[in-house]
Amino acid sequence: MVPKIAYQGEPGSNSNIACMEMYPDMLAVPCASFEDAFGLVTAGEAELAMIPIENSIAGRVADIHALLPDSDLQIVGEHFLRIRFDLLGIPGSTIEQAEEVHSHLHALGQCRKLIRSRGLKPVIAGDTAGSAREVRDWNDPTKVSLAPPLAAGMYGLDVLATEVEDDPTNTTRFVVLGEKRPLPVRDELPEAVVTSLVFRVRNVPSALYKALGGFATNGVNMTRLESYMVGAEFAATMFLADVEGHPEDVPLSLALNELQFFTSEVRILGVYGAHAYRMQSKQEAS
Repeated sequence: MVPKIAYQGEPGSNSNIACMEMYPDMLAVPCASFEDAFGLVTAGEAELAMIPIENSIAGRVADIHALLPDSDLQIVGEHFLRIRFDLLGIPGSTIEQAEEVHSHLHALGQCRKLIRSRGLKPVIAGDTAGSAREVRDWNDPTKVSLAPPLAAGMYGLDVLATEVEDDPTNTTRFVVLGEKRPLPVRDELPEAVVTSLVFRVRNVPSALYKALGGFATNGVNMTRLESYMVGAEFAATMFLADVEGHPEDVPLSLALNELQFFTSEVRILGVYGAHAYRMQSKQEAS
């Protein structure tokens, strides 16, 4: 039986492309929601799930910060995907005929220059690839789609313009989720490792400052830190963090031990090899 990887969205979406790039031998299974993708892995109907977690322009992907900590899954890998959008229309149509452009909210926001220059009316769709399918079904030359390049051939549409995104550095980071199991030991992973965790600081003055102090004094590089509220408790804040290193590494081990003193909860979401894009970006920044 061919192993499966679940993703949210329709065939031809960026999540579909990420699955194909990282796991070309797995069957990519589309899901209507993130919860459905999580559920397939939890139920044993898919081995992995490919989930977008942050975009270099739009920032954090909504809902994931709340879904991931409470799930029965853990992060087992990451993938970075350069985001490209093409303008797609029905066969035989031209860009001059276009009046409405359909796509996901974030895609419309990332292609403003084209939309303004062509005087198009933006219309929000639930999914980028889904908008391509709708344009095909409508068979109307005045309606076009902003979708990933894969969607053109998948839905039989003409490419009216290529790589129309405003920022050529537009990149989405995905995390790969698998069933919860013992964290991999240091020898099972490459030298460059990322540890993702959530922690809840105590409701006392300077708690966050003190909680982060252990990472600084032990020379642990923190590449991501985001906060979110816990339910309706405006006094309780959870933090989602990515740090370089394995919990068995002495610097990170010491930092995590110190973190315990200033938090009421610490959970490791995953320990996994760093993607090549992350390492390249680090080298270019240094």
